[in-house]
Amino acid sequence: MSKCSGAQPTTTLLSKKSLQRPLLSLMLALALATTGLLFGCTTGGSTEDPAGRTNGNPGASEGLGRQIIIGSMVTEDILPMWVAEEESIFSEYGIDATVVTFQSAQELSTAVVSGSVDIAMTDIMVSATLSAAGTPVVMEWVALGVTPEQGRFGILANPARGITSPEQLAGVPVGVGSNTLVEYVMYKLLKKAGLSDDQIVTEEIKKVPVRYEMMTSDQIAAAALPGALLALGEATGMVLVADDSTGDNLSQTVMIVREDFADTTEGLAMIETLASVWDDSVARINATPESYRSLLVQKAQLPEPVKENYKIAEYPQVQKPTSEMVDPVLDWMLMKGYLSKKLSYDYSSGSFITPAS
Repeated sequence: MSKCSGAQPTTTLLSKKSLQRPLLSLMLALALATTGLLFGCTTGGSTEDPAGRTNGNPGASEGLGRQIIIGSMVTEDILPMWVAEEESIFSEYGIDATVVTFQSAQELSTAVVSGSVDIAMTDIMVSATLSAAGTPVVMEWVALGVTPEQGRFGILANPARGITSPEQLAGVPVGVGSNTLVEYVMYKLLKKAGLSDDQIVTEEIKKVPVRYEMMTSDQIAAAALPGALLALGEATGMVLVADDSTGDNLSQTVMIVREDFADTTEGLAMIETLASVWDDSVARINATPESYRSLLVQKAQLPEPVKENYKIAEYPQVQKPTSEMVDPVLDWMLMKGYLSKKLSYDYSSGSFITPAS
């Protein structure tokens, strides 16, 4: 089933901005604590001074005049921008841009709030949280998640527990971090399996590598995890209980900018140029995905057991998140108390709004 079933028609970034704006935020850290292998976060990323931009760069885009900073966790979702760096696509489009990686989703969110990054790869939950907390952001396009096959979250179980189906998790604590995209996917997968809210039991384990290690060492029966760790677990004998790669479209990552920056001439120029860069990079990846395996392994720090066979996603061309993607997430966040008041998604602008009472 396509994640875009019943979705609104997409528009180009240029027409969207020119028509809709008058003036014009978890991946998750994926580290293996037991091996010290960085896997989804990095301690070596350029996080010391992400705002340390140079002025007047020869390759800077017209109307920007400085280096563009793209913020992200270390994750496959940002591969098109890594390709743009590797193959000088940024330069082809007349801009000076670099991808800066962060050690945690919180650090990335802080950089968005401070303006230290110009555009960031995050998820819908983080985007809504930022907007609700006083830093309105615009979701410009989906990085991964236009179809269920793009990007994966799910639940792994230790084989010693004999759990092979989500129905068997009724009343069984599942390791997860609260107020995260992976918790949302876990909840939806278990509800689809017929579990009631009181049968869905969680154990709070914020750090993804710790969660994974506790599951593999049988300290917890099961854990909700991102796709790369699902693949690693499957490769090392863990049991995949459920994932979101088929059926309902549950998870998306998105590229966001601050609303106050998007509503400027400088912001509009940057967004439109980066959208073109993204589409160019995506076309190259999708045409010959295996030619980018070594770059993905290096940049996303994939571990030995999965690096040869890890499925390279088919990346989407630029298109906004649809209401069908966003609204269920906002409803769930409100139900869980992660939002103190209702937010609505304005598809025409990509922004969050507070409905009039």
